Amino acid sequence: MKRRTFLTSAVALTTAACTSRPRLNVYNWSDYVAPDTVAKFERETGIRVRYGTYESNNEMLAKVAGGNSGWDVVFPSAEYIGPMRDLGLLQPLRHEWLHNLDALDSYFRFPPWDADLRWSIPYMHGVTGIAYQRTLPTVDSWSALWDARLAGKITMLDDPPEVLGACLKLLGYSVNSREPDQLRQAQRAAVEQKRLLRAYLNAEARDQLVAGDIAAAQAWAVTAGQAIASAPERLAFAFPREGFARFADTMAILRESRRIEAAHRFIDYLLRAEVSAAIVQATQTATANAAALRLLPEATRENPVLYPSRETLARGEWFEPQPAALQRLRDRLWTEIKSS
Repeated sequence: MKRRTFLTSAVALTTAACTSRPRLNVYNWSDYVAPDTVAKFERETGIRVRYGTYESNNEMLAKVAGGNSGWDVVFPSAEYIGPMRDLGLLQPLRHEWLHNLDALDSYFRFPPWDADLRWSIPYMHGVTGIAYQRTLPTVDSWSALWDARLAGKITMLDDPPEVLGACLKLLGYSVNSREPDQLRQAQRAAVEQKRLLRAYLNAEARDQLVAGDIAAAQAWAVTAGQAIASAPERLAFAFPREGFARFADTMAILRESRRIEAAHRFIDYLLRAEVSAAIVQATQTATANAAALRLLPEATRENPVLYPSRETLARGEWFEPQPAALQRLRDRLWTEIKSS
């Protein structure tokens, strides 16, 4: 065999071997795995992973709602599980392929949004509060984000339920209010606040907090924890006295997926205690995995931003799915807020 022919054949065989490996498409929130999580899964299983990230549930839904997105595993927030199920977007889970389910915290084995874990597996959880510079006066209320003295140095999440939820709590209402008048009051509060805002930001607020460009931000505890870890002497986090939203992000498989077994293997891999603990250490997140929590250093387990006391959590509310008519009203109010 001529050398050129031999080399061409070798390249063809190598290419064929690579392309024949099973593939999985995973669509997750940004900063939600350790830098080596996906690579280690690929080495262990031989499954190639196409990994993409998003910054909001709406961004994820816009990609997958048509049912032909190409993604297999997604990470919806808890209140989206029911609506996504009802829209036929989710695949029922096969528990016999999830050998590490027992690693979950007892609360998250039977969560209120999916008590049988038929459609989703809890992954990370947290609260929404206020990340702020320690140089500010006492921050313990949502009203701090309406302080005119901080004009141009305030951000809110680019997330409709979160912004309306903060406005509703400021006014003394539930984040899950179903009263149109209360929702319109919340909209007016958001419009009034908008002139003070630097921007609506999600994960991007982290770097601006660390740089000192932002004085106070509505933030997920996960994002705040990451920022505080970078500048602990300058940044802090407040759980507003009026109450706040709680969130849980879950792992789910899209109905459109044709890689069901590989998708379950990836979810089960993330449930493995040592894998989950490594993710928490790398990303400063709060895990729903009790077995992983036991592997973490005491300083991480007792981080009050990620793992607040039961008394603090008692002031929080889980987001709930909204009836279709009220969800349309909320969507319209949000559109008007953004365009005001």
